[in-house]
Amino acid sequence: MDRRSSLKGLFVLATVGLSSFTCYKWFTINSLPDRATILKKKNLIAELAEMIIPRTDTPGAKDAKVEDFIMDMLEFCTDAKTQNNFLKGLDDLEDYTMNNYGKTFVNCNHQQQVQIMEYFEQHAVYSINFINKVSNKLLGKHFFVKLKELTVEGYCTSEAGATRGLAYDYIPSTYEACVPLTKNQRSWATK
Repeated sequence: MDRRSSLKGLFVLATVGLSSFTCYKWFTINSLPDRATILKKKNLIAELAEMIIPRTDTPGAKDAKVEDFIMDMLEFCTDAKTQNNFLKGLDDLEDYTMNNYGKTFVNCNHQQQVQIMEYFEQHAVYSINFINKVSNKLLGKHFFVKLKELTVEGYCTSEAGATRGLAYDYIPSTYEACVPLTKNQRSWATK
């Protein structure tokens, strides 16, 4: 009789603990972070975006002020799950950098930054697409996937990116559905 009641008590304790943990995780995933938390990460976001689209003979992500676009999109156009995943991912990146290199991402040299970015890119998605879809639905997009999406979108919609990074025809005269690119031509921003 004592064994049976102790097993029941253990089962109830495990159930209460699991449900409490689940409620806590749901609350932390779905609660909105404050703007100050996002603003603290502006320099890190700018460096990460510059690593994705660096300055060459065309302007880079910093020149196009992509970090402002990313912060506005996170705050005003992104659900709470993705916002929290993004901020948690930035914290994980900072922790990984401090543990492995002993300094912040901004203070690392270019080769170290490339290694860090490659590490997070490899761990951003699963090899099975179905698992990615389920994870995106339940937990929101992984921060590195969202970072790349927002960086490219912010760059291509900025004035510097559209006019100097891409081929921009500000008065398109005709619509041509398929136009082959010539050698060394940039991608079209308007077609």
